Amino acid sequence: METELLFLTLGAMFVVGFSADQIGRRTRIPRVTLLLLCGLAAGQLGWIPAPVTGAYEFLSITALTFVAFLLGGSLRISELRVTGPRILVISLAIVVVTIAMVAGGLIAFGVDPALAIVLSAIASATAPAATTDVIRQSGVNSEFTRTLEGIVAVDDAWGLIAFSLCLSFAGSGLAETAEISVVREIGGAVVLGLAVGLPGALLTGRISGGEPLEIEALALVFLTAGLALWAEVSFLIAGMTAGAIIVNLASHHDRAFHEIEHIQWPFMILFFLLAGASLDITTLAEVGVIGIFYIALRIIARIAGGWLGALLSQAPVQDRPYFGIALLPQAGVAVGMALVAARAMPEYAEQIIALTIGTTIAFELFGPVLTLWAIRRVASRQ
Repeated sequence: METELLFLTLGAMFVVGFSADQIGRRTRIPRVTLLLLCGLAAGQLGWIPAPVTGAYEFLSITALTFVAFLLGGSLRISELRVTGPRILVISLAIVVVTIAMVAGGLIAFGVDPALAIVLSAIASATAPAATTDVIRQSGVNSEFTRTLEGIVAVDDAWGLIAFSLCLSFAGSGLAETAEISVVREIGGAVVLGLAVGLPGALLTGRISGGEPLEIEALALVFLTAGLALWAEVSFLIAGMTAGAIIVNLASHHDRAFHEIEHIQWPFMILFFLLAGASLDITTLAEVGVIGIFYIALRIIARIAGGWLGALLSQAPVQDRPYFGIALLPQAGVAVGMALVAARAMPEYAEQIIALTIGTTIAFELFGPVLTLWAIRRVASRQ
């Protein structure tokens, strides 16, 4: 019976994914949000059996590694000559302003400064999978969306560095260990990305006239994810590095990531549905007034940081208010930071976990909606 139930559940999940895709194409609702809501409902009702939910970690790592390769593929040197400085300035401005405003606001609200600083670093994290999927769903290929993809590609690295520094500044006993861990995680991931990307750029796409075969794409993704987990480095940064190497060095490729684009969506459907099923909606009730204030601070800070970065990088005036809005989604990276912070600051563990998970649920659900709105708003003005 378990085997039949497993097949029926997977079939139903793909039907839901197809429906979400069709509804998303005909409305202004991101399919990411639809999938998360469907997964949330199924999880609350207990409709997803344990064998499927047990595969969540595998599916999430697979889906996010696909996303990482595609983000790396957006970092073409020819385009970075134009957008590269803007990407760096806007991404750094958003991180710095988010940390400053969230920390300052929470301290003024009466939160312990050490806790406020750590929470502000967690607020700097985003959701690469949700943001990237919304960009692709929008069908808009513009300077604005290409800049967004670049920002998301480097955001995790900035977020990890900022989190390490904030944890150190907060006076945690594990601060020095955290700094060493972050340096090792980022540096090791870059080395691994080079180790996969260089032979990948040379060898893939030789058989099928410039496009990697599906088996080649899957080999790259799974090898990168597996080696990253084995080496305990960031599979996201490793995948982005490998993707950037391949797209810039594999001159014989017509479309270096065509097969990854082609096969990633089934994995993304399962990932977002199971991500929704894993959410505990009751956590939202635990965040209280501080949680609502934290959400408001993060929204204001990211809008302000995006505008400031766009101003400093001389982005088009009409685009400046929308960078921060488009980068509101938040997901697994923030939760991972919260778990590290909770271990480092056990006296605040309960508050950190409840606040981060509760607010992340909110940003996961309405963040993609605002991202899609911002992309379409900018596109309508051009």
